[in-house]
Amino acid sequence: MAERIVNASTGAAAEEHAATADADHERLSVRVVQHAPIPLDASFECKSGELLALTGPSGSGKSTLLRCIAGLERGAVGHIECAREVWLDSPLRVNARPQQRSVGLVFQQYALFPHMTALENVEAALGHRPRQVRGPRARELLASVHLAGLEHRRPGELSGGQQQRVAMARALARDPKVLLLDEPFAAVDRVTRQKLYRELAELRRTLAMPIVLVTHDLDEAAMLADSMCILHRGRTLQLGTPQEVMTRPVDALVARLVDLPNVFDGVVRARDAAGPHTLIGWNDVTLQAAHAQSFAPGARVAWTIPVSGIVLHRRDRPSRGERENPVFGSVETCLALGDDTTIGIRVEGASNALLTLRVPTHVARRNGIAPGVRAGVSLLADAIHLMPWTADREA
Repeated sequence: MAERIVNASTGAAAEEHAATADADHERLSVRVVQHAPIPLDASFECKSGELLALTGPSGSGKSTLLRCIAGLERGAVGHIECAREVWLDSPLRVNARPQQRSVGLVFQQYALFPHMTALENVEAALGHRPRQVRGPRARELLASVHLAGLEHRRPGELSGGQQQRVAMARALARDPKVLLLDEPFAAVDRVTRQKLYRELAELRRTLAMPIVLVTHDLDEAAMLADSMCILHRGRTLQLGTPQEVMTRPVDALVARLVDLPNVFDGVVRARDAAGPHTLIGWNDVTLQAAHAQSFAPGARVAWTIPVSGIVLHRRDRPSRGERENPVFGSVETCLALGDDTTIGIRVEGASNALLTLRVPTHVARRNGIAPGVRAGVSLLADAIHLMPWTADREA
């Protein structure tokens, strides 16, 4: 395949870009198809200043997709454009080499040169700048990631978190148009990881570029990302904000991939066109759900509710809120993990379906929650989300 790079930022267009600094013009746009070695059929967009999390099970193609963006995977076809530079366009026979793509890449294992100091590792990425400015710029970048004073230490003399910071400074040394992070926090302990989360959040404020983070950690994605892309077997299943994806999945498969424990089958019994609710049947139980225009009465559906949408009834004093979709059953599991307790209830009238909720541990104790105890909960109507029913939900 003939290789060239197309730069659309020329003439009057470049002047317009400089004047407007429109984040949409600086976006990363990806549409990639690949059959081997790991199949891909993925697409997403990420605007300048945004952080997008690519998440999904192991082997779903997250890291491979990152390598396609960086030009390290040469078998992919499709279209990749960043800051109005076309890096891949198969019909036009465009496939820019890695060195032609302005990419900052942080690997999971950091890939630092062990014989070089932190300063030399960063300077090695500054070959595009005049020699006299490389040292001062490398020091500036190391200071920006809180490594001032450690410039002359080699990677073996640095902690895992410090090595990660060097790798980040080196990635930024290329003055990239996009920053790609391949599970950069996986190799450090929890305390260090929390510090690095805060530092990345602070650093983002100064980075006018798209950032793509590969992670298998859903909590990490929800905490750091503006948008989340769910990959499964190389395919993009859903793209949206973390809140949308994790509470309004497009189907039962995505619900399971984002670890929603409560996914059930139901039937639409009635739909109030003028009202706020759709009635669904859950075996012998009728529930009010948020109005769902796309599902007609009689339609078979899947539905889910996050644990945050389930309210445990107080055993000492009922409240008005307990009138909203009350269901009852026997506590089957009760697992206290620190401040939170996860409870599993076999629901009466719902073919003994297991409903999972989470409450503060002191609330579980106050209400005498234990295996074998009968308990009641309310399912908040606005938290119930309907999805198309499918027979195959394997994740």
